Amino acid sequence: MRIHLTSVFVDDQAKALHFYTDVLGFVKKHDVPVGEARWLTVVSPEDPGGTELLLEPSGHPAVRPYKDALVQDGIPATSFAVDDVRAEFDRLRALGVHFTQEPLEMGRITTAVFDDTCGNLIQIVHSA
Repeated sequence: MRIHLTSVFVDDQAKALHFYTDVLGFVKKHDVPVGEARWLTVVSPEDPGGTELLLEPSGHPAVRPYKDALVQDGIPATSFAVDDVRAEFDRLRALGVHFTQEPLEMGRITTAVFDDTCGNLIQIVHSA
């Protein structure tokens, strides 16, 4: 068994697609109209056949309180692995990404947390 798909709830799919592709560097995999929304997934360019991230609309009534509570408590919605947290922090910050946690070393783990502009906090992590 392996993870095929995971998702983040986004306030605006077009804005999310721009951020996740043009800023973070993911690649669009699927973009299928589904009523007023889209089945919109992105993947890592390093693993185009790997786990897909669904940019899922935040339309369900339970989503807003859930997302607000996570952000209020500083809890990331998901985590992405990177080779060098400091380098990725510098690259993203130069692109205007707002970080809520600068790189933090915790033993063999380094993390940083940023705002994805779509209502989520996202963690980047490297394990030495």
